[in-house]
Amino acid sequence: MSVQIKCSAEEALKKLKDGNERYLAAEKSEGDISPALREKTCKEGQTPYAIVVTCADSRVIPESIFSAGIGDIFVIRVAGNVIDKNQLGSIEYAADHLGSRLVVVMGHTHCGAVGAAMGHAPEGFVKFITDEIKKAIGEEKDDYKACCLNVRNSVQIVEDSLEIKDGLQVCGAVYHIEDGKVEFI
Repeated sequence: MSVQIKCSAEEALKKLKDGNERYLAAEKSEGDISPALREKTCKEGQTPYAIVVTCADSRVIPESIFSAGIGDIFVIRVAGNVIDKNQLGSIEYAADHLGSRLVVVMGHTHCGAVGAAMGHAPEGFVKFITDEIKKAIGEEKDDYKACCLNVRNSVQIVEDSLEIKDGLQVCGAVYHIEDGKVEFI
């Protein structure tokens, strides 16, 4: 199977950083969501330049944060941006079949899942998420530091679990809810 590479990991990271700069100054989303692009991607398929694994928090909207439009980024959302076999399979698909060369694991400030892992004993299915975060953050009580530890852990899981080859790169990021800035770590 021939995979179309839209851009390198370095080019993808620059596009994300540039898009976040536009987002910081914007009043409305700048991503292309036009009928023409919807039709084109329907007929020709998608070639996202980056894979973004992020939290399901409704305040974190990767397409807006990176000024991306339809087909630009392959977004995987799960509370606490934790990584399991489902997320790994989705990353693998986007890399192997869609040609994406960059994986960004993006946490965010004021994350409810991280907060729950730091100070609560959740029950039910959410415990699967908070247990994973707790392993990543240990006894850390600072919200920002815990967020970074959780992101770094997820990055490490991706790097350890997938065959990192052919220019595929993995990096971490933190989205600052209070001002919209993305910090690549």
